[in-house]
Amino acid sequence: MQTSARLNRLFAADGRCFDVAIDHGFFNEMPFLSGIEDMPSAIDAIVEAGPDAIQLTVGQAPLLQSRRGHKPALVMRTDTANVYGKAMPSRLFSYTIEDAVGHALRLDAACLCVNLFLLEGEPEVHEQCVRNVSRLKAEADRVGIPVMVEPLVFKRNAQGGYGGNGDINLITPLVRQAVELGADIIKADPTDRVEEYHRVVRAASGVPVLVRGGGRVSDREILERTHQLMSQGVSGIVYGRNVIQHADPRGMTRALMAVLHGGAGVDDALGLVDTAA
Repeated sequence: MQTSARLNRLFAADGRCFDVAIDHGFFNEMPFLSGIEDMPSAIDAIVEAGPDAIQLTVGQAPLLQSRRGHKPALVMRTDTANVYGKAMPSRLFSYTIEDAVGHALRLDAACLCVNLFLLEGEPEVHEQCVRNVSRLKAEADRVGIPVMVEPLVFKRNAQGGYGGNGDINLITPLVRQAVELGADIIKADPTDRVEEYHRVVRAASGVPVLVRGGGRVSDREILERTHQLMSQGVSGIVYGRNVIQHADPRGMTRALMAVLHGGAGVDDALGLVDTAA
């Protein structure tokens, strides 16, 4: 496979990957900046903890790639959207940046990341995403860069905006659509019932599935969920706010790496986190 060289940089020898997402500033939402107001310091902390990959935008990727020596692989976010606010604007969009593949080559990215939204009552946004994925996949294939597609199902909330929808009967077909569009990696939400997640993995038809972390939860909850997901056949995790908004992002990264790659139990992993930080 043409993309295998870069995929091998992304996945460890055990075939698993922990990608720490620090691309939240792309979405123009003040709450998303919590923990990453100082991006050089935030990246310092995560690099020191040694995950497999860090997910960044084209504007922030040089903070990682200018470093010498061994460092996590770069996953480059290629699209921005205005769907995350508490109240929705009059027109929603999801657009990819210009020359995403060219930027990825110049920044030596191991992978590109792009959304595939399914928003209740907004079919036009889904159409934009299908076009984004199709175009990006065609361009990336020409130069051997894998594409991580992020199929996300959202439902309306009481405040008028959107929140995640863990309905397995909506997540599973959207994951399959992402695979049919050519995804090399899937980044999907957890389902309401974690014990059913093997159905999502099966729908991905052999394409590696990395599970998205979503909103901030307790240390024990995120570690227990991760432990359960690994038993369901996933190939890794993409967590952002549960790491970068933590008082001890280094420790939380190491704890999750211990579960993912070392088979650590939840209590042992919790011992790596400084709760007094």
